[in-house]
Amino acid sequence: MAKFYVTTAIDYSNGEPHLGHALEKIGADCIARYRRLAGDDVHFLMGMDEHSQSVIQAAASAQLSPQAWVDRMAATFADYWRRLYCSHDDWIRTTEPRHARAVTALLERIRARHPDDLFEAEYEGLYCTGCEEFKTGAQIVNGHCIEHPTLELIPTKERNHFFRLSAYRDAVLERIRSGSFAVEPEIRRNEVVRLLEAGLQDISISRQRQPWGIPFPGDAQQTVYVWFDALINYLSATGFPDPGYERLWPADLHVIGKGITRFHCVIWPAMLLAAELAPPRRVWAHGYVQWSGAKMSKTAGTAVSLGEAIDYHGADALRYYLLRDVGFANDGDFTWERFDARYIADLANTFGNLVSRALTMIQSYRGGTVPRASQGRATPLDDAAREAAVAYRRAMDGYRLEDGAAQWMDLAGRANRYIEETAPWKLAKAGKDAELDQVLASLARTVAQLAVLGQPFVPTTAETVWSLFGPSPASPAPGPLVQVHLADVSGLDVAGRQVAKPPILFPKPRLTPA
Repeated sequence: MAKFYVTTAIDYSNGEPHLGHALEKIGADCIARYRRLAGDDVHFLMGMDEHSQSVIQAAASAQLSPQAWVDRMAATFADYWRRLYCSHDDWIRTTEPRHARAVTALLERIRARHPDDLFEAEYEGLYCTGCEEFKTGAQIVNGHCIEHPTLELIPTKERNHFFRLSAYRDAVLERIRSGSFAVEPEIRRNEVVRLLEAGLQDISISRQRQPWGIPFPGDAQQTVYVWFDALINYLSATGFPDPGYERLWPADLHVIGKGITRFHCVIWPAMLLAAELAPPRRVWAHGYVQWSGAKMSKTAGTAVSLGEAIDYHGADALRYYLLRDVGFANDGDFTWERFDARYIADLANTFGNLVSRALTMIQSYRGGTVPRASQGRATPLDDAAREAAVAYRRAMDGYRLEDGAAQWMDLAGRANRYIEETAPWKLAKAGKDAELDQVLASLARTVAQLAVLGQPFVPTTAETVWSLFGPSPASPAPGPLVQVHLADVSGLDVAGRQVAKPPILFPKPRLTPA
């Protein structure tokens, strides 16, 4: 069983999560669930970034201490990810002792192995509190940060500890070009390569007299810069520096937003190389969820609240819509109209309708028992299911989640067409029992296969469908869906099982909000 360590970016504790956060967490959860389905030993990490100037400001506005504020925010974020059925194995907060210990250990390890890579110097520049970083000229438009155009840049001058990032330009670039450190999708890899080719400057990694943060080792007057601190969370969660952290490290996949590739694809691997640790194997940088072409963000405000979007058609429907329609590579618009259209056409009329029709016919024509076809197993629908499973796996292995969702839904559509082509009601009326058994058995197999393949996208609905297949006289009820692996799909045998009456999986939608 192969190890697969996957992480999301940890979120700032300065405000409520929005649909952009949700896309990332749902996407990473979809990948984690798929890798479990593929048989991997998955460890899935999520968490909170709790040391920053923005946290101090948000806490002050709420008349709370920073610790009380981040405790509140951590509970809020965790509740949203629970509502969206995220299946993470660990939840890390940068205020935890295990993280502070790992940050200190990594800095001390760099100092011990490459002492010239850490030095003191004076820094002066324009600081964005939204990004928590100094901005270069290329990152400023009309006097504002391109990521946070509503915030004022703050002129800052102070003496800090620096990291010699420039020394690692060639090493990081070589690893990206060779593929040993993969940056995807291709458009993001090209951006990072151009950034590296243009050369790197050494970076400040501490802040003076910032009371909310991890003390810089050996200098009580400074705290570790929030981004240097935050990136180390992926290593902290492995148990570093204690023996055994190598069981998880290096990470197999970091899932992040495209706006923070510089930190994850340039600075982070350089930090690890300076500490003589392996860089992560892959970074996937997804696009933004937009509303009318504008990025959703905390600082600019959003037109859609995450809670409202979850409640509208349910968590499974939101998961499917974001991954299928918005996608996991480029930017995509969220609209209520498109959400309605995808919900009705795909989830209600295609998948939900198939489950209802297929299992209801088994109840009507065979007393609820899935027949065992006497004419052999293979049907055109079985052939289509095998082809769909191959295409599904190819898409999911390549992190093309929208294509994986499309293959899953296309198979449901093909099964509905198979019902129209074979007309089971006519076979029943004509007394063609053998042909009817073959059709119903094939439909039952396909519904069970769709439950398995659908769990990364619609986990609770998939579990509901799977649970409709009860025991048979010869065998007990099938085990939990999470125990079924991708290798089992082609050989699923549900013949003889009793099927329960299917519920309405995706009820008719409400009116679009005003």
